[in-house]
This record gives sequence, structure tokens and C-alpha cells, in this order.
Amino acid sequence: MEPKKTKILIVDDEESIRTLLSISLSHKGFEVFAAEDGRKGIEIFRKETPPIVITDIKMPGMDGLELLRQIRRLDPDTRVIVITGHGDMESAVESLKLEASDFISKPVKEDVLMVAIKRAQEVLWMKARLREYTNKLELMVKENIEELKKTHDFQENLIESSIDGIIGIDRAGAILIFNRAAEGLTGHRSEDVIGHKMITEIYHPPELAREVKKKIYSHKYGGPGRLRDLEVAVATKTGDAIPIRLSATLLYKDGEEIGSVGFFQDLREIRRLQKELMEHERLSAIGQTIAGMGHYVKNILNGLEGGIYMVNTGLKRNKEQLLTRGWEIVQNNVAKISSLVMNMLSYSREHEPELEKSSVNLIAKEVFDLMEEKAGALNIDLTHDFDPAIPQCRLDAEGLHRSLLNLITNAMDACVSDRDKDKASSVIIRTLKEKAGVRIDIVDNGIGMTKEVQEKMFTRFFSTKGSKGSGFGLLVTRKIIEEQGGTIAFRSEYGKGSTFTIRLPFKERTP
Repeated sequence: MEPKKTKILIVDDEESIRTLLSISLSHKGFEVFAAEDGRKGIEIFRKETPPIVITDIKMPGMDGLELLRQIRRLDPDTRVIVITGHGDMESAVESLKLEASDFISKPVKEDVLMVAIKRAQEVLWMKARLREYTNKLELMVKENIEELKKTHDFQENLIESSIDGIIGIDRAGAILIFNRAAEGLTGHRSEDVIGHKMITEIYHPPELAREVKKKIYSHKYGGPGRLRDLEVAVATKTGDAIPIRLSATLLYKDGEEIGSVGFFQDLREIRRLQKELMEHERLSAIGQTIAGMGHYVKNILNGLEGGIYMVNTGLKRNKEQLLTRGWEIVQNNVAKISSLVMNMLSYSREHEPELEKSSVNLIAKEVFDLMEEKAGALNIDLTHDFDPAIPQCRLDAEGLHRSLLNLITNAMDACVSDRDKDKASSVIIRTLKEKAGVRIDIVDNGIGMTKEVQEKMFTRFFSTKGSKGSGFGLLVTRKIIEEQGGTIAFRSEYGKGSTFTIRLPFKERTP
């Protein structure tokens, strides 16, 4: 009797891709089904229940993310591999949050696809074995002690064969289980850690162990008594930090807690792929934008030509006023060129921020002082509210200065663009020390943004300033902040103003 073929469902609106993948996977021994959209894919999934689904993210009608959501509701064990195009980093990350098993970039390479399928098969195999083990264990306990011994042997083999690190500790915190994957992840040998209270040395930083313990008892992370998909870091024996996805559960016997077990998934490869995808997005965006920036560059050139003409005319006619005005126009347009070139360089290249001991309040005050005179000339009330409790931190001071300058300039432009001339325009720079880090708010009561504009914010080269803006500013600002491990978000209401919020992880100064 031939072994049963593994079913795979392919969902893609491009017929050529469906055909190519169907032929390739059929030749490799899979039973392949294909659908041209998400709706048809759900119909086939309900009928055939394939354990593996390969879907494109971008499709008309029901897209890949909605398909992924519905499949997770129908069968959480199904492994869904998503196909992303360059420039679609946000959708790729969203798919991982929805528990996609993997994602691959177009054009789809056969060897990369087979690695993803193999990983999915391994997880399916592991889940099937775990279910099998659980069922057998319940039966064996009822039968006799000898069967229980066999189950123990199977359990040990299963744990040691896991592709994820598994660490079990008793109620007192002593390590009882430390499988081969955990050894490979941390560099510690099982014989050196089993029986010892070393769990704090496994996490990075060590105090993270206490935070994990608090979370497993809370209701926010899958519990109480359970912890799901928490992204933290573990420390290797040499002190390096490795990003992982942690799932854990408390263990009970007769209603009494006896310990806990944690499953550690190595995220280094996923982070590498995310970084690579982001880099490809940047480079692709630069190439696509060169042609689209012609109008903005043309305006700069026209401005330079006009300024040069006024300078030359002023020199010929000995008119100092014309000469001064022309020279101002030349200087302004040279500054635009400089800003454009710096933004393009910043966005297109990979940059490792230079962290140094700095004061967030001092940087914000420098930007405030720089813009105060201009704000006064525009009749804008520029104020600040700095939290004195913020200590010096390790951060990219130059990058933060540039980001704040850009956001404050945008806030002032929003005030100038407001049609309500009876409104007293204001911009506030506010800093606040939070538990997890430092928060900086740039608040204005300017024109605000419509929902349509908000949806396009932080998308590639979108600008609300028309020919006066290149669309690089916010992209560069977000890149600078994210390179430091921070985030930038906003909220806005049309006619009432906007608030942009920067959050940076708290890193105290080094000795």
C-alpha cells in the first residue's frame, strides 16, 4: 500500500505561479490543490482539509491575511506559508503575528519553498507525535507501571528530538529538563545546568526571568498558567543575546504547582529575513522613486535658475535689493538639495546607530531653541514640557535630533496650513519617563489629517506638502527611530491637530 500523499493547497491569483508550483510540488510527491482567490481557497480547504497552505498576501477580494485568519479559526494546526512581494514588509510581519508558519519572497525559489515546506512538515509531525504521546500517556497510566516507563522513554526521546529548546524547572527554580536544542541555543551543557538554579542566567538580561514569571501568572499572555509567543532574549554562555519566541506553561499535580516548562524558538533566521526584506524594500523604493521625483527636483532647479537670474540682474543693474533676494532663493534651494540628498542616503543604506551617553531633554531643548525664532515669526506658540526624571541614556543623539527637528517642522507646517485663522496656533514638545523607556510627544493644533491621509502616512514617499515636499522626511524619521529599537506612532483629527509619539527603549548610561 502506497503511503498517503501530503495535501498542499496553493492560493494565488496569478495562474502562472499556481501552475508552476502545482507541477513542481506534484512531481515531489504531494497531492496539490489550487485556488485563484481566497474565497475559492476556503471552499477547497473545508472540503480537503490540507495540512499545508501556500498563499500569496496580495490578492483581490479576500487577501492572504484574511485567508490566514479564517484558516486559523477552522484549524489552528494548519501550517500556512505566505508569499510576499518586495516592499510588503508590514504585511509579512502581520502574517507572522497571525501565526503563519513561514514567509518567502517573490520570485519563489524552489529550494527556499522546500525548506519552508519541510519545516511545516516537521512541526506537523511534532504536533501529531505530541497528540499521540498525550493519548498514549493517559492510557499507559491506567494500565501499569511498566507501560508508564515506556512512555517516559518516549517522552525523553521526543523532548531531545525537538527543534525548539525545551527547559523545565521545578517549583524551587532548579532546572530538570534541558534538551539538545537548548544546549545548541545557549552553549550550556545539560550536565552543567540540570539540578542547578540557573534559570536567571539563561535569560538576557537576568532580571527578565522575574518578568517572565510575573507574566505567566497574569491573564494577558494566554494564562494564567500559560504564556504564548512572548518575544524575549536568552543569553549564551559567552554572554551574547539571542532573540527567541517563548511559550511556557505551569505544571500541576493534584492541583498543586510543581514546576514549569518553556519552549524556546530561535528567531535569528526570521529576524535575518525581516532585515533582508526591509533592505530590499528600501533599495527597491529608491529605484522606483528616482523617476517619480522629477517634479520635485525640477522645482528646485527652477528655483535655482530664478535665484541666479535675480543675482545676475542685480549685479548688472547694481540693485542690492534684487541681489539679496536672489541670493536668498539660491541658498534656500541649495538647502533643499542638501536635505534631499541626505534623506536619500539615510533611507537607502543600512545604518548601525552610534549609541552614546546623551540627555533626551537636552536634545529636545536644542531643537526647541533652534525652532523658537521661526515659530515666533510664524505666530506659533512653541512650548516645551520636559520630565526631569529622565536620566541620561545610550542613544543616537544626532539621529534623534534630526527626527525631532523634522517632526516639529511638520507640526509648524500643519499650523500654517490651517484655514482657521482665528485659532491661536501652538506646538508642544513633551518628554516623559515610562516604565519601559522614554516617550517624546510632538503635539500641534494645526489642520490635522483626514482618514485618507492617515492611511497613507509612513507609506513610500507620500507627502501632504505637494511640490514642496519630497515624501522622504517621515520615512527617514521612522527608520532612524526603529534602528534604535524604538517606535513612532501618531493620532490625528482633521481640523483639530495631530500628535506624533516616539518611544525609545530605556538604556541607562554605562559606567
